Amino acid sequence: MDVLTTTEMERADRLTIAAGTPGFALMMSAGQAVAEAAMDLVEQGPIVVVAGRGNNGGDGFVAAAELAARGREVSVILLCERDSLRGDAALAAKGWKYPVLPFNPQALGKPALIIDALFGAGLNRPVKGDPLEMIAAINANGTPVLAVDLPSGINGTSGAIMGAAVQATETVTFFRKKPAHLLLPGRMYSGRVRVADIGIAAQVLDEIKPLTAENLPQAWRWSFPVPRIDGHKYARGHAVVVSGDIASTGAARLAARAALRAGAGLVTLASPRDALAVNAAALTAVMVRAVDNPIQFAELLDDKRLNACVIGPGAGVSARTRDFVHTALSAQRHLVLDADALTSFAGSPDRLFEAIKASDGLGVVLTPHEGEFPRLFSDISNKHPGRSKLERVRAAAERSGAVVLLKGADTVIASPDGRATIAANAPPWLATAGAGDVLAGIIAGFLAQGVAAFEAASIGVWLHGEGASEAGPGLIAEDLTEVLPAVFRRLYDEFGIEY
Repeated sequence: MDVLTTTEMERADRLTIAAGTPGFALMMSAGQAVAEAAMDLVEQGPIVVVAGRGNNGGDGFVAAAELAARGREVSVILLCERDSLRGDAALAAKGWKYPVLPFNPQALGKPALIIDALFGAGLNRPVKGDPLEMIAAINANGTPVLAVDLPSGINGTSGAIMGAAVQATETVTFFRKKPAHLLLPGRMYSGRVRVADIGIAAQVLDEIKPLTAENLPQAWRWSFPVPRIDGHKYARGHAVVVSGDIASTGAARLAARAALRAGAGLVTLASPRDALAVNAAALTAVMVRAVDNPIQFAELLDDKRLNACVIGPGAGVSARTRDFVHTALSAQRHLVLDADALTSFAGSPDRLFEAIKASDGLGVVLTPHEGEFPRLFSDISNKHPGRSKLERVRAAAERSGAVVLLKGADTVIASPDGRATIAANAPPWLATAGAGDVLAGIIAGFLAQGVAAFEAASIGVWLHGEGASEAGPGLIAEDLTEVLPAVFRRLYDEFGIEY
């Protein structure tokens, strides 16, 4: 499902109005959707609407009038003087035939539900003064909160808290989600998100051409590889995972098993000779090959059937790791770079980026977490809160020439061409040692099958999150590969694929 920035959503509104739908008709539909959600959320008891001076407040007035018409006890607290409202918000306020309460936290009382219609998704400055006090009072009230479009105080594009924000139980947004419904901390404040149809035709997206989507199966359905009945293992690709030395072999084995489970026809672990016995004893379907140096690695890659590589998990931060990366890029192999492979270039990230760009369209995926990201992209790191995670990852992908996957509870994947997906399906217990190694392997498994890098990364992240949910609390990294078949079956069922 496409995700729209606040600017793109404003354009969707304008295109709809230009096509003949009055703006007030959109507001009426939005307010009615809010009223419907409120009725679902609390079946009885008084409701208080906290309204701002803009269109978000107008939605709140429409919702209040609709709820009152359905027999609910409703009060409206208004940020400004009623006669100062303009445009559609003023029209909506005329539909409210009752007094408005002064903008005072004490006016909240103890209702069954608070509807937050104070600020919309376009808030781009810190909350101050009376609104700040009202937000604090809403949060302290202990009553369920229904937010209109986005919890007040959250920036709709970045997900950042603008000084303070309403903690919503549920949020009703319109037409499409905004990035802040998926990015942290905005997602944590939004509660359950309901997307309402208010009469904006999907055709407006053809003109807007959004580049961001929630990372759901429909975003990559037609890139998902399905084995053919006449296929064989050599047709499904051969992934190579580079192992670290004898004290650091487990991470590479996790990645190798994940690549095989994700569908690569064959997987080879390129192991230092001193770790060969350890790796061989712990692996069965994954093959093991002695590789001590970049020259031997290049010889291994002389076999063109070995088409995807993972370098980084347990590889060690060293010149040797850098040389292995350059060897894989020179051999024009699809490549996942994780962990130590990323840190090995911390002192010279531009050398890595130049090599990636020189690899002539090769599928390369970088998979940093927030601690590793600034080692390659120090000027666009999380030390700059004005830039959203989505913006930072897009900038990193453009600079590096690779698909960049910035891990976290709100993993963002971006391609150098500007496309991006945001994942929201990772449970908290996925934050465990080795989980990132498994993700690197899953992505490599799809690269080996010929899936393009952006789609391979997006599929891998979704499966990773779903696998963790399938395993449940208590998950350790080894569990992820064991539960993937169940996730694949659910995905096949969703896609209508027989198995």
